Amino acid sequence: MIEIEIQKSLKSSSGDMLLDIKMQLEERNLTTIYGPSGAGKSTLLHLLAGLIKPDTGRIAVGGILWSDTANSAFMPPQNRNIGLVFQEYALFPNMTVKENLIFGLRKSDPKKIINQLVEIMDLGQLQDRKPATLSGGQKQRVALARALVRKPDLLLLDEPLSALDHKMRVKLQSYILEVHREFKLTTVLISHDVSEIIRLSDFMIEMEEGTIVRSGDPATMFTNDRVNAKFQFTGEVMKMVKQDFIVIVTVLIGKDLVKVIANDKEAEELRIGDRVLIASKAFNPIIHKIH
Repeated sequence: MIEIEIQKSLKSSSGDMLLDIKMQLEERNLTTIYGPSGAGKSTLLHLLAGLIKPDTGRIAVGGILWSDTANSAFMPPQNRNIGLVFQEYALFPNMTVKENLIFGLRKSDPKKIINQLVEIMDLGQLQDRKPATLSGGQKQRVALARALVRKPDLLLLDEPLSALDHKMRVKLQSYILEVHREFKLTTVLISHDVSEIIRLSDFMIEMEEGTIVRSGDPATMFTNDRVNAKFQFTGEVMKMVKQDFIVIVTVLIGKDLVKVIANDKEAEELRIGDRVLIASKAFNPIIHKIH
């Protein structure tokens, strides 16, 4: 269990803001933090990593105090067993892929994990190349693998896929899910992508102006508990055509265009560009706007 009860004064675009967080995270879950820019999401990850200190409060991981202002206790980042991946890859340009991974090892760590990660992350043909010769997706795979070489107690991902195209995002989501399960990680991910959140997350926390405004199962939260179906896909409304008493809604799901029949009431709240969830219930497709 990860216990967090912290406060930190921040400057935001709208003025002073207090980050005031109280929550518990289950071990081995993948938890996503969602919310608008400036809500304090990245600051929360930096506090967990020990890159900044809270003004007041405590952070305990597995019963071990990482930070406790009441007792002037603070564990520095290098002593916290964490993996951290940002949007920027931060790879050493003078090292090969394999050398970048080896650099992350401690002397006491078994080197066999390097080969394991090379296989899982599909880096075999890349391991002797330097970062300058890699694509953005390949660099991000290396950055993720390097964050995992110490088998971290906590993996922190700050929008690691936001700069990639849709096809590469989906591919790397699969890698993240695979390593999360393979290494039985406790993972905290920041993301603005609703489909990514629903696909990857066990639990979601929504933040606004430094506080948690709600939390729970992501699919349920995005659909306001109104959809209960076996198959669910998220997409973007591309076109709406009214025919008699129905509206035909064209939705982009991945690379595919899917047409769904909606009644007037369902179509009323839809606009071109809206994110929607398509669900199959008793063989009838249901379309629902994601809030």
